[in-house]
Amino acid sequence: MQIHTFLFNPFQENTYLISDENGKTAIVDPGCYDKNEERQLEEYIEQKGLDPVLLLNTHTHLDHIFGNRFIENRYGLSPKYHKLDQMVFDLADRTAEVYGLNLQKGSPAKEYLKEGEKIKVGELILDVLLIPGHSPGHIVFYAKEHKVILGGDVLFKGSIGRTDLPGGNHNDLIQSIKSKIFTLEEEIIIYPGHGEPTTVGEEKQNNPFFK
Repeated sequence: MQIHTFLFNPFQENTYLISDENGKTAIVDPGCYDKNEERQLEEYIEQKGLDPVLLLNTHTHLDHIFGNRFIENRYGLSPKYHKLDQMVFDLADRTAEVYGLNLQKGSPAKEYLKEGEKIKVGELILDVLLIPGHSPGHIVFYAKEHKVILGGDVLFKGSIGRTDLPGGNHNDLIQSIKSKIFTLEEEIIIYPGHGEPTTVGEEKQNNPFFK
């Protein structure tokens, strides 16, 4: 499993490319905001000979979907996210206006992802876990064989995702993290939507929200 991270848009969001040994690739939370960032993503894919086969959104806040339209137009991929986040997707362009930002969000999902579903990215398998709280339909992608979680804005190094946005719920987020992430192996690496990677064990031990 190969993971490459881009830091995109005014919110400093982590966009991930995950690839199997044959170059089959999922683009997770494309946050590329302008032509320069789109070019960075496209050039890396071309240089590495990658074959994008999936567009995945952990959730649909604007900083995680800025690049959806570009990915859809360039690679013909429709986004996949949880049905409970459709409301957030529908509000995203209005949210962008509040921040004075431009968002052309592209098409909504044609297929929704469900908790417990297994997604194939070439030879890779990702389990879908529903972790609501930051947004109502926030999901994470768990590559069990490789001990990796693509966690979006659920859990950060020493922090958690904010819960004061529409559809957010602090108690739901805390309980979901405890029951679905902290029950996993401590050495699992969490690649978050912002900031540096961390591990399940590190956050169980040191995250102040769980003291």
